[in-house]
Amino acid sequence: MESKIKTRIREMKKVLITASMVAATVAAQAQSGTNSPYSQYGLGSLSEQAGGFNRGMNGLGQGFHEHNQINYLNPASYASIDSLSFIFDAGISGHITNYSEGGVKVNAKNANFEYLVAGFRAAKHLGVSFGILPYTNIGYEYSSTNKLGGSSTGSSSTTSYVNSYSGSGGLHQIYLGVGWSPVKGLAVGVNGSYLWGDYTRSVVNSYTDAYANTLSRYYSASVNSYKVDFGLQYTRKITKKDELTLGLTYSLGHKLGAAPECNEISNNSQTGVADTTLHKGLSELEIPAVYGVGVMWNRSNKLKLGVDYQLQKWGAVSDPQYAGMQNHGLVYSDRHKLTLGGEICPKENGRNFLERVHYRFGASYATNYMKINNQDGPKEYSVSAGFGIPIMNGYNNRSLLNISAQWVKQDCKAFVTENTFRINIGLTFNERWFAKWKME
Repeated sequence: MESKIKTRIREMKKVLITASMVAATVAAQAQSGTNSPYSQYGLGSLSEQAGGFNRGMNGLGQGFHEHNQINYLNPASYASIDSLSFIFDAGISGHITNYSEGGVKVNAKNANFEYLVAGFRAAKHLGVSFGILPYTNIGYEYSSTNKLGGSSTGSSSTTSYVNSYSGSGGLHQIYLGVGWSPVKGLAVGVNGSYLWGDYTRSVVNSYTDAYANTLSRYYSASVNSYKVDFGLQYTRKITKKDELTLGLTYSLGHKLGAAPECNEISNNSQTGVADTTLHKGLSELEIPAVYGVGVMWNRSNKLKLGVDYQLQKWGAVSDPQYAGMQNHGLVYSDRHKLTLGGEICPKENGRNFLERVHYRFGASYATNYMKINNQDGPKEYSVSAGFGIPIMNGYNNRSLLNISAQWVKQDCKAFVTENTFRINIGLTFNERWFAKWKME
């Protein structure tokens, strides 16, 4: 009887997980995930493609390979997933951001779905992972008011004009990855992703002078393409208690097969006549080649420290230009990111609750992937701290609740400065799905 109950519970969990993945897919397409005015440029704000335990270390993970966690940052890590296990990891976040420019400060709140991934051991030395993650986010709405020296009628009255900016959308990815360990200490892996999404951006110029035309520009693009990531990890024992892991990753850069468009509309409020001009993008949208390297030092699975470096070759990506339109001043540039962090777990399988908690910390520095009007985009400084809290009961003692706090500063003297405080919450469900149950 007990065996039947356990089997029924497992089947119910499978149904719930499947339903959650469907719901998360719909949610990922609907949410924007940001309020940043910087998302109006390029492909938008780049998402942090990391799971719950990575986020506690500020996105660290090139050299990490966990038996009970999914590390999307390096697909070679899937080879380390425990046998007889199915790992399901989902995360959400909420954040408060302060925007400041020229002495003016504004606060904004946001909450969004972050990721949903799963993994299991498919065969000896072979791990499989799949899931959904955001790639970029676009979401903003603001306006500015200015004055002209005179009106179109030639009177001395002053004409005001308002520039309104808004945008939404982003790119998302569904992936399937494998990690294989051909020999002890060496693992290789690959992620194949379907990349899709769209965005709309608008710039509306309106005037208090009734004789002046309202000029509106609507930018749009739709993407249906692919993304491929490769990974390698090599682990070597240096003492009885210590080992080092070197991680290498490479993501293929390529054109996305989609060119942006701009509809320009000039509307005369007096006559009601609107002139529309369609401007085609001169080149397709692209994603850059990405190179990553990381090292992780592991001491008896109690202390893990690591450092990652990532180079995104945005400088080789074509600048967005439109036929018949003046260059809007956006140029792509290479993005560099350096991350330091680690994890402490006194005794992963200990009887004491506090001994089983994972304590995590991290810090990073990154440059921006674009220049605006010959000015570098904002530099990014961030720190994080978090916990992996074990879920301990009579049925399951291997699952974790991952909670982390992160502070991010986007610093740019020429434009808007952003300070963001973010809370990340993720649940890593780890169950023995593939073990045979004994009849009692």
